Amino acid sequence: MKFSLSLPTWTLLSPVLAWIAYFTMGGRTGTLPVVILCFVLIAGVLAAVHHAEVVAHRVGEPFGTIILALAVTVIEVSLIVSLMSSGGEKAAALARDTVFAAIMIILTFIIGICILIGGAKFREQFVTKHAATSALVALTAILVLTLVVPNYTTSQPGPQYTQPQLVFIAVVSLIIYSSFIMIQSVRHRDYFLPKDENGNPGEEEDLHALPPTVKTTIVSLILLITCLGAVVLLAKMLSPFIETGVAAIGAPNSLVGIIIAMVVLLPECIAAIQAARKNRLQTSMNLALGSALASIGLTIPAVAIYTLFSRTPVLLGIDTTSTVLLILSIFTVMLSLVTGKTNVLYGVVLLTIFATYLFLTIFP
Repeated sequence: MKFSLSLPTWTLLSPVLAWIAYFTMGGRTGTLPVVILCFVLIAGVLAAVHHAEVVAHRVGEPFGTIILALAVTVIEVSLIVSLMSSGGEKAAALARDTVFAAIMIILTFIIGICILIGGAKFREQFVTKHAATSALVALTAILVLTLVVPNYTTSQPGPQYTQPQLVFIAVVSLIIYSSFIMIQSVRHRDYFLPKDENGNPGEEEDLHALPPTVKTTIVSLILLITCLGAVVLLAKMLSPFIETGVAAIGAPNSLVGIIIAMVVLLPECIAAIQAARKNRLQTSMNLALGSALASIGLTIPAVAIYTLFSRTPVLLGIDTTSTVLLILSIFTVMLSLVTGKTNVLYGVVLLTIFATYLFLTIFP
């Protein structure tokens, strides 16, 4: 077919092999099946990154990063709801733990590694201050309303909302996220386009290449969603082996959620790092902060809808240590981006916060 000439063969085969592995390797134990699953999982992640770049090149910024963020979030929500439906004592805290892990990974690891790599290669990189503040003000509001405020309400004991409160917060989250998308893609789209140090449009390497055809773009979009679905399901399949390894080192079970969240976020992480290495830090920040907003701004409303129909309790409030780390992460990211210039120091500080988060998870 015509479109196959413009897409590498491995990017077409990877999602197929991933789904075949998912349906044929389920229930098998042993070293070889685990190695095969890990191999096809990595191949699926790399293929997802490639297809995301194809789509992004066709539609331009910031629409390409929005598509990847929304695709990953839809898969993440599906995984959370499917695990919650299986019940169990841990199901009530699953949405909170998954969202918090994803937010901490994005804010401290993905943003930190992008700033560090970009700063090491180019000394200084530039972002639009208005883009950073727009994303962070929306993200801060949703994070505090969904993960912190539940600890201080009195209508219901425990770190959770009553049903009316949960519905209200879900609506507020959707309003904030929708407003951000309107600002990012329509009203102030220029804020989110790459800029140089003088505020002029930055030079993009991709501009020298012809954009993919509509047919190629559609195929890449379908394969992107297919790859992301396979990545999440394979991560879920590997979770028992991860749990065994975590238990073997005596770490708490919450580390399993962090590992799975890192696997699910791998496509966004790799895409963001590649953009930073091309001196397009604004694209990296669009992807990271947009993913963080989509992760919590869409996940919490979806969980709220599910709990209303299933009558399943959901815990949202995080503990004191997590609250302090969350506030520190937001504050550090804000200080790192608000000047419009970044260097390696900001990346180092963010990565040390991420290391602290991991350390306190293992040794609370």
